[in-house]
Amino acid sequence: MIFRSLYAKLSAVLLGLFVLVGITFVLVSFYATEMYQQEVNQKLNREIAKRIVSEKIIMESERINEKALKEIFHMLMVINPSIEIYLLDPAGNILAFSAEPGKVKRKSVALEPVQAFLEGKVAFPLLGDDPRGVDKTKVFTAARIPEEGRLEGYLYVILGGEIYDSMAQKLQTSYIAKLSTWAILSSLLVALLTGLVIFACLTRRLRRLAAAMNSYTNGMLPGQLDLPVTTWENPADEIDLLVRTFKEMSARIEEQMESLRRSDTLRRELVANISHDLRTPLATLQGYIETLLMKDSSLSAEERLNYLDIGIRHCKRLSKLVSDLFELAKLDAQDTKVHCEPFSIGELVQDIVQKFRLSAKERKVAILTNIGKELPVVSADIALIERVFENLIENALRHTSEGGTVSIVLHVDRDLLTALVSDTGHGIPESALPHIFDRFYQIDSSREGRAGHSGLGLAISKRILELHGTTIRVASTLNVGTTFTFSLPVYRTNA
Repeated sequence: MIFRSLYAKLSAVLLGLFVLVGITFVLVSFYATEMYQQEVNQKLNREIAKRIVSEKIIMESERINEKALKEIFHMLMVINPSIEIYLLDPAGNILAFSAEPGKVKRKSVALEPVQAFLEGKVAFPLLGDDPRGVDKTKVFTAARIPEEGRLEGYLYVILGGEIYDSMAQKLQTSYIAKLSTWAILSSLLVALLTGLVIFACLTRRLRRLAAAMNSYTNGMLPGQLDLPVTTWENPADEIDLLVRTFKEMSARIEEQMESLRRSDTLRRELVANISHDLRTPLATLQGYIETLLMKDSSLSAEERLNYLDIGIRHCKRLSKLVSDLFELAKLDAQDTKVHCEPFSIGELVQDIVQKFRLSAKERKVAILTNIGKELPVVSADIALIERVFENLIENALRHTSEGGTVSIVLHVDRDLLTALVSDTGHGIPESALPHIFDRFYQIDSSREGRAGHSGLGLAISKRILELHGTTIRVASTLNVGTTFTFSLPVYRTNA
């Protein structure tokens, strides 16, 4: 549980790192100190063996001058008891030594370090074999016997004998060593505490962000969260970037939640509207069919035809509603594709207007067109654009009173061809303009010409134009008329 937070984990890692560094530093310090002492010792005493050889005749006619050797042993033991002297033959075998009997373990020493020392081409400290240990090495000094002439042997002086080892052991437990160790440990402890404080400061914003995210998970709104202050445009570090990302994410989630709430409201309204629009013609159709069944023998031929005509109209209304719903569902599908191709929009409008001539004549409404003679070809899905014009013209006829006019105007503005479908009908209240493209939205179903209208035509037209990458606009004045406007791209060949 204690290592669940990032701060605890960082602190544990830092503590482990400092302990490792501290131990390494202490060991390296002791090793470096020992190497330094050996280097100093070897450099200070490098000439001892040479001076002894130059002042005393140690070998005479390949024999040991025992008197001279005893004098040397005695002198050096008095002056520097930490030094041990060994007399070697030319092959490195030990002929005599100043150490106590029984403590010398080797019979010979390797001559390579001795020769390297005599040549003077090495860096100190240079270690040679310690005759008192089979696998020990120590700093030394050496000299050739004699200095000139035929080689008779070597004087091999160990500069750190048994007494030196005991003194070095004491120095390791001395006040200075203890003081150095405590100084190192104290410095590391201060650095550790400083690091912990710095980590606490650096992770404080991260802890606040984690607490805010937890509060958000528990239902708190983004505006109520205690988030760290961050630079929005240029985040200073990764924590700033996390804060900005979380703010953007929470805002996007809230937008999506609001969109879902709106969609749910629209869905409920959609279900209610569909239920209402389906129930009314179904109930009417059922009523007339039941009347025909019950009163078939008492109804005249004219009444029977009237009932059947009413039933047919309601069947058509149901068929139109279901067809519109199916078409809108297809247009809303994610895999809906628009098959664009070049075509003459002027010819398309002329063909569509011919379909509505009879209906307009029955309503005593005039349909006028102003499409010019040399309109360019546009690039769009001809079947879908035909449906847009049909919906707009049908909507205009339904809202235009007797003696009114419905007009279709086409004109070109640079790379766009703009279409305007206008009427001189009732107009749309300003408060209703933002909602007229909503599904099943109806301003006043009691108005003349509204019966049988599903309220999906404008929604379908808007969706078709959205799939073409364009929009539809509306302008209306009450009791004056309404104009719908949209644009399509002019077709341009690659040549």
